[in-house]
Amino acid sequence: MTLPRLRIIRILAGSAFLLMGAAAAAPPVEPPDPELRAVLMTAVDLSDSFEDRYEAEVWLTDMSGRLARKIPDPVQRVALLRYIHREATRARLAPELVLAVIEVESNFDRYAISSAGALGLMQVMPFWLHEIGRPADNLFHVPTNLRFGCTILKFYLDKERGNVGRALARYNGSLGRNTYPDRVFSVLDRRWGVP
Repeated sequence: MTLPRLRIIRILAGSAFLLMGAAAAAPPVEPPDPELRAVLMTAVDLSDSFEDRYEAEVWLTDMSGRLARKIPDPVQRVALLRYIHREATRARLAPELVLAVIEVESNFDRYAISSAGALGLMQVMPFWLHEIGRPADNLFHVPTNLRFGCTILKFYLDKERGNVGRALARYNGSLGRNTYPDRVFSVLDRRWGVP
């Protein structure tokens, strides 16, 4: 059985267990939001980075619920999740790790600008656009920012031979210090980790 399928089984089993235990004491649950259902179904149909439709539905539904407080609009939220999953998968990164990096870097503000001049969701430094001969690219454009950010993070992960902590420190420009990696790991465990 593949790792993603094991994750899905764990998510479903954990959800079923929690639902059975809480069903008797819980107040009536509101029916699912029809707008969110429609958005998710469209996203599932268009999600080419997932192994199958079922995996897409489970992941997008789970992560959409976790991201709702930060991005209330379901259309924007699910579109962002699709972009994140696609770019993380393309770069061979865990999408949940990318979500944690984005939360720490920009708190999901696509127009964030750091004091050092880093831009967008993944806080990419604009000098990279000139370095690769693409000065007209827009780092506030979500797919562009995610492509750059995921590519850079994967490069550092490979350079550090899979050591995620050191790769994160390189990504943040703080190699040798644990503060940034610890923040990302904390957010990953608390909000984005798969049980």
